[in-house]
Order: sequence, then structure tokens, then C-alpha cells
Amino acid sequence: MSDLDVVNLFIIAGGTLAIPILAFVASFLLWPSALIKVYYWYWRRTLGLQVRYADCGGYRFCYSYRGKPGMRPSILMLHGFSTHKDTWLTVVKYLPKHLHLVSVDMPGHEGTTRTNTEDYSIQGQVRRIHQFVETIRLNRKPFHLVGTSMGGNVAGVYAACYPSEICSMTLICPDGQSLYVRDLEHSNYTLNIPLIPTTPEEMEDMFRLCSHVRFKIPQQILQGLVDVREPHNTFYQEVFMEIVGEKSRYALQDHLHLITAPLQVIWGKQDQVVDVSGATVIAEVLPGCRVDLLENCGHSVVMERPCRTAKLILEFIVLQQDARGGTKKSS
Repeated sequence: MSDLDVVNLFIIAGGTLAIPILAFVASFLLWPSALIKVYYWYWRRTLGLQVRYADCGGYRFCYSYRGKPGMRPSILMLHGFSTHKDTWLTVVKYLPKHLHLVSVDMPGHEGTTRTNTEDYSIQGQVRRIHQFVETIRLNRKPFHLVGTSMGGNVAGVYAACYPSEICSMTLICPDGQSLYVRDLEHSNYTLNIPLIPTTPEEMEDMFRLCSHVRFKIPQQILQGLVDVREPHNTFYQEVFMEIVGEKSRYALQDHLHLITAPLQVIWGKQDQVVDVSGATVIAEVLPGCRVDLLENCGHSVVMERPCRTAKLILEFIVLQQDARGGTKKSS
């Protein structure tokens, strides 16, 4: 092989490597929203999660799952306002692969059906989630229910309405109490909702509001996140108005006394969205519940403390299952 052939070989090899690199750079700079979607797809694939759809009476739920029902109870995870099932990827990473995990897009969010006539109040969402549970037959035996923020509100009311289906549950910074959203209840919702950003700057402000840990996020990614959310902002505003309205605002607080399943509450001490005193409110109504307050952590517990969150949830599930086993043996 001549020196010229060797040079040509290096040029061809270099060009071949440069193409995907240039494509990545172009995507990052020009289509950051597409890159974000690819990122979630890759992460789901890496963690062994599969995406499926469940249809019921013309309504379609989108969900991801991993594992099969086994000795431990299945875990159903409900995300918060204006997010999606992939919110839980950070926690799933630290949960054992043999557990049966299900994460569903909440009504109207991401891949789940959105209609103009849908009831997006907390009670309306509870009915839809129950429909989903029945469709995939998750309630063939009691399961562990986890919810964060709005999803925590829905989870709590769900447990109160369908107690026989829940063996234990975890609420993470749930809304739906008299203290509700800090600093937002005195603002004009129709003019500016901090949880519905429309610019990269507002997106950065939302991260500061929701997270005590400061993440350095490139401007292109912030823009990509805005681009992904922007087509849904009218819907998010509709849902927000529903969950802060009289019908839903105190939904969790009004149903707490009906919860019979063992309850775990996880809350970031520096939560700026829903005040951490909500944990005390819950404990006063349900004194047997377990409360874990996380230092140097805000509202986005799942994002800020994923490993700690996964460990606490798993410990609680095992503890409750062992307690039930001991009760059966003694009887």
C-alpha cells in the first residue's frame, strides 16, 4: 500500500467518523428538541423499559414498564404537572430489575389521549388512572402506588377511593392541601404561570423554583425543552386552572382520613413550590405514616435525589411486605 493510499484511508475513516459527530452537533444546535426525545428513547432502552399502549373505550393510555409481577408488589408511578412518564427514569435506574414497574403518562399528557371534554380535575384524573389500572389488570393483586406533586395528589385520592387495590404507597411532595403552591396562589394565573415557561430564561427560572440543586443546563437544551413544551402550553394552563380550582385544590387533604394503606411521605426541605409543612399536615391526620425529609432538596425530589428516593421507596415496600408476612404467620 502506497503512502497516498494510507492518507486516503485516513481521510475516508476521518470523514466517516465526522458524519455522526457533525450530525450530533447540528442536532444540538439546530434541533435540540429532537435530541431530547432521542435522549429519552436511549435512556429507556438502556434501562430495559418498554413503551406500550392500553386502549379502553376509545381512550388510549401510553405507559412504560419493566419486569413482570413477582414476589414483590408491582409499582405504579404517577408523574407531576406538565411532565411525562420519563420523569421516573432517574429513579428507575436505582431500582432492582426484577421489580415490576409501570409508569403511565397522566391524562392528556405526552402519549395519553387528550380531549377538549376531559375532566382534568384531581377526581377526574383518579377515575382515568383507575380505568388504566383495570385495563392492564394491574389490580389483580394489591400494588404499591407512587406519586409526585400533582401525581401525589392523584395517588392519595386514588388510595382513598380504591383502598383494596393498594398495599402501600409513597407520596413525594404532593399538592392538594390548604397550603398548596407557595407564592403562586397570590399571583394572576392567567398572566404568568411560573410552571409554564415560554422562553429559555423562564425555563431556567422554573428549574430554580423547582430545584434546590443548581443544574447547569446549556442554552440550547433550555430552548429545546421550551420547544417540546410550547405546543402543549394551552393544555397545561387548562390543567393548572383545574388543579388550583375549588374542586381539586384541597382534594388530598379532604381524602387523607380515608387512606388505609401504609403511607410513606418524602419531601425536600427546601421545596419552594409546595411547602414542606405539608408533611406535618399529613402526619397529623395519619400519625402512623413514615415521613422522610431530605436535606438540601427542593420540589424536584425525583431529579435531585433519585438514588436516595429509590432506596427509601424500596426499603418501605420491603418493610411493609415483611410486616404483612409476620402478621399472617402470627395469625
